[in-house]
Amino acid sequence: MAVWTRACKAGLLELLLRERWVRVAAELSGEALSLTAEPGGGEAAVLNGVVNGNAEAAPGCVRRVRVVKAEAGGLGISIKGGRENRMPVLISRIFPGLAAERSGALRLGDAILAVNGVDLRDATHDQAVQALKRAGREVILEVKFMREVTPYIKKPSLVSDLPWEGAAPQSPSLSGSEDSGSPQHQSPRDRKVIPLKMCFAARNLSMPDLENRLIELHSPDSRNTLILRCKDTATAHSWFTALHANITALLPQVLAELNAMLGTGGAAAGGREVKHIAWLAEQARLDGGRQQWRPVLMAVTEKDLLLYDGMPWTRDAWASPCHSYPLVATRLVHSGSGRRSPALSSELTFATRTGSRQGVEMHVFRVETHRDLSSWTRVLVQGCHAAAELIKEVSVGCTLGGQEVLLSIHYEGGFTICREEPGGSVLFRYPYERLKMSADDGIRTLYLDFGGPEGELALDLHSCPKPIVFILHTFLSAKVTRMGLLA
Repeated sequence: MAVWTRACKAGLLELLLRERWVRVAAELSGEALSLTAEPGGGEAAVLNGVVNGNAEAAPGCVRRVRVVKAEAGGLGISIKGGRENRMPVLISRIFPGLAAERSGALRLGDAILAVNGVDLRDATHDQAVQALKRAGREVILEVKFMREVTPYIKKPSLVSDLPWEGAAPQSPSLSGSEDSGSPQHQSPRDRKVIPLKMCFAARNLSMPDLENRLIELHSPDSRNTLILRCKDTATAHSWFTALHANITALLPQVLAELNAMLGTGGAAAGGREVKHIAWLAEQARLDGGRQQWRPVLMAVTEKDLLLYDGMPWTRDAWASPCHSYPLVATRLVHSGSGRRSPALSSELTFATRTGSRQGVEMHVFRVETHRDLSSWTRVLVQGCHAAAELIKEVSVGCTLGGQEVLLSIHYEGGFTICREEPGGSVLFRYPYERLKMSADDGIRTLYLDFGGPEGELALDLHSCPKPIVFILHTFLSAKVTRMGLLA
């Protein structure tokens, strides 16, 4: 794998947070992207008067609210404040779909005065958390809306509102409540650090970018996406190039860790050493013939091409790819700029076709840079040829002229057809150079003509012939390349 130089970069960007753009100071290092909210920056800094829930309470009016918890999920709020912060205990977040939101009677900025008769007016943050935990399934809250604290409560937080670690945001339980201070004591650095290892930097993938100013960063589990906006096209290109370079520079480390985890370093690994792994985009067809691109992780081992929805960090995850294709039955059929329409003219794509028992399976992939395209083209072509040399021979039972036979294709020795019985006699044996013609009906019959007196051989493979056809072509392509007849 090529050696990449890691980039360091810093500057002001905008981050899409809760459907608004927030100005952040971005700092890129070799292994992480740090985002720090600018004081008062962005359109989302203050969201006065936006109600979460259906409550229509007037400021200063004490309300009694009954909330019944479901069997699972908890109360569904986060709190801030407390005596040590010189603030009342405030509802800072209401989680969609859980008990507090379903009640329709609570809103952000409500001060919790009591829980099931327990007075919280002078409680610390931890005392309030414990009281809410002990409240049981039915909770009676005395609350009072405090309009003056809503700018503080509703200010977006990079730490709490930008999910990244794991498959989903932190569980909406009270044990995960946000700890905070009063406005004058809150830490001035609202900062999020994004580890870059196995992230996917992309453009124009999940969000339209008519101005060409957006950068997408997808998490390793593919469940979270971060959208950054730059001031102009040149800045976006510069930041994307730096992000992409740093992510790519981490791939050798990922490969080493992955192979160590899988124990694929020795001869006993059975040809499963991971040779290459990286994110790209796959073309998906939607209802009505529409198409869209979606992130997919591709891994190439010594024998297989594997596709995943997220990074397989464990043995169990590695053993469960979305798709698995033998390299020896796979071929690269297109590599270059997209040609389907003017809108796709700048996209860099390649396609694979695999012979399977269901016929020919085709995938179209998009990469982000010319270097990515060159790398994947090389990995796939060389991987298919190396798999041919590693596997050496394939055999398949079939019927020829009413008798059961075994067709063997050897990477070096060519074709052998013998009776399918212990010590079965050889009916035909031909080297590759004697093959005049090969064809198939796409259903179950393979046709081979070696120019011999027997004429064309029609072999009934009892299933789709495409796997053996693709393997034959891979063997031939590998031999031609090895002989130096194909650059």
